[in-house]
Amino acid sequence: MKALVTGGAGFIGSHLCELLLAKGHEVVALDSLACGRLANLRDFERKPGFRFVQADIREPEAMRPAFTGVDWVFHLAGLADIVPSIEQPAQYFATNVTGTFNVLECARAAGAKRVVYAASSSSYGIPDAYPTPESADIHPQYPYALTKYMGEELVLHWARTYKLPALSLRLFNVYGPRSRTTGAYGAVFGVFLAQKLNGKPYTVVGDGKQTRDFTYVTDVAEAFVSAAESSHTAEAMNVGSGNHYSVNRLVELLGGPVVHIPKRPGEPDCTFADTARIRKLLGWAPKVPFEEGVRRMLERLDDWRDAPVWEPASISKATASWFQYLGGEAHAKG
Repeated sequence: MKALVTGGAGFIGSHLCELLLAKGHEVVALDSLACGRLANLRDFERKPGFRFVQADIREPEAMRPAFTGVDWVFHLAGLADIVPSIEQPAQYFATNVTGTFNVLECARAAGAKRVVYAASSSSYGIPDAYPTPESADIHPQYPYALTKYMGEELVLHWARTYKLPALSLRLFNVYGPRSRTTGAYGAVFGVFLAQKLNGKPYTVVGDGKQTRDFTYVTDVAEAFVSAAESSHTAEAMNVGSGNHYSVNRLVELLGGPVVHIPKRPGEPDCTFADTARIRKLLGWAPKVPFEEGVRRMLERLDDWRDAPVWEPASISKATASWFQYLGGEAHAKG
C-alpha cells in the first residue's frame, strides 16, 4: 500500500512510518515541523519507498499533492498539551478541527481506501467507570481534549455520510523513544527523564498514587496498522496497555528522589482503557510490559539531554493558566 502519515515526523508518527516501511509499504510522511523533528526520521529516511513532505494541515492546497495515489491515510498531526490549548484555543481549533476537516477532504478527493485518526483518551475527562469503555460519556476538561474529540466526530461523520472507510483510535498515555522533549510542560516521562539526567528530584503531582494507562509507542503503531488492514469503519476504539500503573511505581523504576507539587484540576486519578473492542474487532493486543518499556527508555536516557528541566517553581509558573481557568466549579461533573 501507499500510506500517508500526517504528523509523520512526530513521536508516534515516526514510529508508524518506520513500521509501515518494515512491512513493505510505501510511505509519505507529511509534517509542518511545528512539533515534529527531522531527527525522528533519521533511522529510516534513506530507505526505499520513503518520502518526506513539509506541509501544514491548515493549508489544504499545500498538502493536497501529497495525497496523490494514496491508499491509507493516518492522521496524527495536531497540537497537544493542556496549557497552550487554554491560552491559544484558536490555534488548537484551526489545527485539530479545521486541519482534520482538510485532511478528510483531501483523502476523499484522492479516493483513499482507509483513514485512521489519532484521537485522545483525554476526551473522557474524569470517567465514571474503570476500565473505561468507548461508550463512556465524553467530558473534555480543556480545549485540547475538546478539539481532539471534535476531530473524531468529523472522521466518524465522514465515514457514515461519505462512506470514507475510517476508524478512530483513542490513545491512552503513549510513551517511548522520540517523545517530544521541548516546548510546553507536558507528559510525565519527558519531565522525569530530564530531571533524572540533571540530578533533580522528580516533581510528583499530589501523592503519586494516581495511575495511568502507560502504552508503549510500538504497540500503538501496530494498532494503527491493524486498523488500516481491517474492514471495519465508523468506529472509535480504545488503545491501551491492558493495565494501569501509579506515578509512584514509575518513580520506583526510574530511581531517585521526589518532590511533591499540587494536584491539578481536571485531571483524573486514573486512566485505564477497556480494550475489549479493539481486541475483538482487530485482533490487536499490546506486547510491551510497562517495566520493559521503562527499561528501554532508560537505555536511551541521553535522548533527553536537550529537554527542559522542570522544577516546582517553573512548573507553577507554566501551569498558572491551568489553575486559573480549570479550578472552578464550571468543570465539575454534575
